[in-house]
Amino acid sequence: MTYTMSKSVIQLRSGRHFDLLNPHPEDVQIEDIAHALSNLCRFTGHCDQFYSVAQHSLLVSAIVPAEHALAGLLHDAVEAYIGDISTPLKRTLDSSFVALEDLIQCTIAEKFGYVYPFSPEIKEADVVALSTEKRDLMGGWSFHWMGGPEPSLRAASPSWPRGDYLEFMSRFDQLS
Repeated sequence: MTYTMSKSVIQLRSGRHFDLLNPHPEDVQIEDIAHALSNLCRFTGHCDQFYSVAQHSLLVSAIVPAEHALAGLLHDAVEAYIGDISTPLKRTLDSSFVALEDLIQCTIAEKFGYVYPFSPEIKEADVVALSTEKRDLMGGWSFHWMGGPEPSLRAASPSWPRGDYLEFMSRFDQLS
């Protein structure tokens, strides 16, 4: 017996399959997102200690106004399917990657009922979280190259995948 699968299909932690080029809301599960994001390290792993995309998402969710908290929590959910690609690398990729990212993010937004493209409040919170994380997790990294804000939040603390998964799921349950 031969089994063939589309080149654009990935298998998720739950055992489900997800077609990157033809995503469906019914294939999106919060447990898969929480699991993957809790195992992805920010800054392509170039931080002093492990710090997950899930922990970053929790921080963004806490910063934004309450009406954007769910979208803030899920603003990087697409990375559960495509990985955490650094912004400098994204800038070098052609528009087909951005289109793929948007397609998947739209599918996730449809599943969980938030607005995409994201509001400016989410982008602002993402930048504030980024500057805090760089300060606390990258050994005194300079922010001047970004032209962004100096960090204004409490210290970003290192994380561990299982705890981040549980915290992410708890926050999702709180917001749902």
